[in-house]
Amino acid sequence: MKKIDGNVEEKKPLGRRTFLAATVAAGVGAGVGASAFPSPAIASGKREWKMVMTWQKALPGLGTGAVRLAKRITSLSEGKLTVKPYGGGELVPPMQVFDAVSRGTAQMGHSASYYWLNKTRASAFFTAVPGGMTAQEHKAWLYFGGGQKLWDELYKPFGIRAFPSGNTGAQMGGWFNREIHEAKDIKGLKMRMPGLAGEVLNQMGGSSQVIPPQELYTAMESGRIDALEWVGAWNDMSLGFQNVSKYYYGPGFHEGGATLELMVNIKAFDSLPSDLKRIVKVACATENELMAAEYYANNVRSFAILRDKHQVDIRPYPEKVLKEFYSVAKDVVSSVGGDSDISKRIHSSYESFRKKSMDMGYVAEQGYMNSRALVG
Repeated sequence: MKKIDGNVEEKKPLGRRTFLAATVAAGVGAGVGASAFPSPAIASGKREWKMVMTWQKALPGLGTGAVRLAKRITSLSEGKLTVKPYGGGELVPPMQVFDAVSRGTAQMGHSASYYWLNKTRASAFFTAVPGGMTAQEHKAWLYFGGGQKLWDELYKPFGIRAFPSGNTGAQMGGWFNREIHEAKDIKGLKMRMPGLAGEVLNQMGGSSQVIPPQELYTAMESGRIDALEWVGAWNDMSLGFQNVSKYYYGPGFHEGGATLELMVNIKAFDSLPSDLKRIVKVACATENELMAAEYYANNVRSFAILRDKHQVDIRPYPEKVLKEFYSVAKDVVSSVGGDSDISKRIHSSYESFRKKSMDMGYVAEQGYMNSRALVG
């Protein structure tokens, strides 16, 4: 591992052995029932909580940010609420974090809400939807546009309360082993792209693949897939995608600013005294800001390394391809609003805020960035 330019670390692709331990741990975790975990130790007013995660703890940004959040809660509470993080597979498999928190197997879970479409498709609105909001817009909607209240209502039947606790910013479109000139080039494309964005890909004639991050490098190298999206320059370079892909396209139509979540079991949260509840909320809000800044800084540095050192062929999507992405995405996202009453209200609130932001954007942030580019 070699540190390059500040916080960016360039690593060799994470190999098979690196992920073997995680895979074994996931298998072990899958066999552990909720009854195997003791109730939180409460002695002298102190509590010990578990935080399970979708990510490995060492994963830059996603994992390291969650670990930082756990440490912050522990520190701010002066040990009254000690949070111990467990990476994906250590206690429960990565995609069972929601269930673990819902059941109370763990009091907390760090993940992304759009992984829970099998519970409710409306969950996607609280991380990112295709053609959706930027990080700045999404924070504004959640904190001051009614989004958090709707999120609380959506998760309440599952016994979960969630708080925004990180953001990756605008993501890249992905890595491709063939050029994309027109929308028809998506036909037959096998691409790692889960969630609602995967539905968009499928409707355009592609084939969405749901593949965990530890398998992405070999899947691309072997030809199992033709393309993949993960996050952005910082995370993508750390996994070595530049060594097995020819073209790097952007922007990612699917995630304009992906918000991460800290899920808390409602019964556990309600058992906290008011000062500890405030600490959890403040710690999440702090991490929400810090992670977004960390991602942006490291993406800027990593993008330059990919371009200048690795000579990656970085390309903007052709405008006509983007138009097709967004056109199909509009229908897919709208369909979620028909799932239930709460889904309808979430979609309506989200779209109203997004539209108003776009109405202002052409003479505000977007207008400023366009005008700034006039002279470089």
